[in-house]
Amino acid sequence: MAELYFAILRRDLLAAWRRPGDTAMPLLFFVLVATLFPLAMSPTREALAGIGAPALWVAVLLGTLLSLSALYRADLEDGTLEQLLLRDEPLVIVVLAKSTAHWLVAGAPLALLAPLWSAAYYLPPGASLTLLLTLLLGTPTLCLIGAVGASLTAGLRQAPGLLGLLVLPLMLPVLMFGARAVDAAAAGHETTGLVYVLAALFFLSLSLAPLAAAAALRISLD
Repeated sequence: MAELYFAILRRDLLAAWRRPGDTAMPLLFFVLVATLFPLAMSPTREALAGIGAPALWVAVLLGTLLSLSALYRADLEDGTLEQLLLRDEPLVIVVLAKSTAHWLVAGAPLALLAPLWSAAYYLPPGASLTLLLTLLLGTPTLCLIGAVGASLTAGLRQAPGLLGLLVLPLMLPVLMFGARAVDAAAAGHETTGLVYVLAALFFLSLSLAPLAAAAALRISLD
């Protein structure tokens, strides 16, 4: 099973490397959204610092959501996904490998880019570090939740719109706790409890989301 996991992971990473446009799209979307908030708001330090955490988290969530519709697209078009369904290995391994590749290509770059943008919102260094930590916990959770929605909408023509409607309510707790942790750090308050909640959400998603996504994928392709 480990051999299949790393084979799929390597294949997806190579495919992303050969399609730099698809890889750059979430990053460009994040930059666009994160830049528009300061332009639309009052340029005062207090106003920008007040919306910094939610604005950056919303930009990351939307950037992650934008790339989810392509999670199974290439494998559906060339018939690879049907072949993977016929293998003896559990389909959970396939979902885990593809979710890991999706996070490495889309989630991790967004998590590393967002703290660099925090200076535009006058967030203190402590809040920027908390933003990085919460995103490193939150973005894999978003990818795992998104994999369930992508599995349910695999093969549908209107998949992107339906995908957003399905997974956004499930992603909101990650957004809320992540943004509140950054706000608490900016105000000098304790953030340990909020970080623990994000860690719990990650491990809960890691335990349940691949199973749900594998079952949904079989239903969608039957």
